[in-house]
Amino acid sequence: MNHEIGNADARTVEGFGDEWSRFDQRAMSDAEARELFDAYFGVFPWSDLPPNAAGMDVGCGSGRWAKLVVPRVGHLHCVDASDEALAVARRSLADAPNATFHHASVAAIPIADGSLDFGYSLGVLHHVPDTARGVADCVRKLKPGAPFLLYLYYAFDNRPAWYRAVWRASDGARRVISSLPLGLRYAASQVIAGTVYLPLARGASLLEKAGLAVENLPLAAYRDRSFYVMRTDALDRFGTRLEQRFTKREITEMMQRAGLERIRFSDRVPYWVAVGHKCV
Repeated sequence: MNHEIGNADARTVEGFGDEWSRFDQRAMSDAEARELFDAYFGVFPWSDLPPNAAGMDVGCGSGRWAKLVVPRVGHLHCVDASDEALAVARRSLADAPNATFHHASVAAIPIADGSLDFGYSLGVLHHVPDTARGVADCVRKLKPGAPFLLYLYYAFDNRPAWYRAVWRASDGARRVISSLPLGLRYAASQVIAGTVYLPLARGASLLEKAGLAVENLPLAAYRDRSFYVMRTDALDRFGTRLEQRFTKREITEMMQRAGLERIRFSDRVPYWVAVGHKCV
């Protein structure tokens, strides 16, 4: 692993390489992959893209999003700071001649400034030391008017106080688990997936079928998700050393400072997903 990666934490990068090597997403059904894709890309303005658009996936991981983007565009640059993750993405996109892979951090994307028609970074830039700088580094690669789709962990600003208190307790567990060796991180996360994620998610599903509102229940977002997704996300959540969270206002201001306008947020889980266009 290259340790000279600006605006990246080497141990966090190592953890994601391990995660995507264990969960390459091939076990996920096509239907569920499409549902998740639509949840993130629901606000993306596909109609704004020119023919044969060229863009980038920053923090491509396993290539799970890229796999559904490449059929829609002319060229996609897949960027990741982890060699291990890129190896998984290359396998996932082996049949995509219009995909190029770059081993680089967000601070050193090897693409000319002002050259791309679109970009996206989903669930990545809250795991770098300087998130605002990371957003700005991405936006700099875009042409004027090009859209950029961003997903950053929310600070539970649309949740009640008790929900935030539950999260603080779980974050204490994350800090301990994420400091363990990779194998132990994985084992602990899988226990959590089976004993916390699964019962709470399926319990929320039963309550919803009984006619109750479940949106504010912890892990209710997983009520219709497969156990494979829960296992992946449990490792993502509890095995990651560096994590930051932001309010909707903070994300808006961050995007504006990076040079984005016409910012629009998704009104559905996951929070917060937003899209903006580079200022003309």
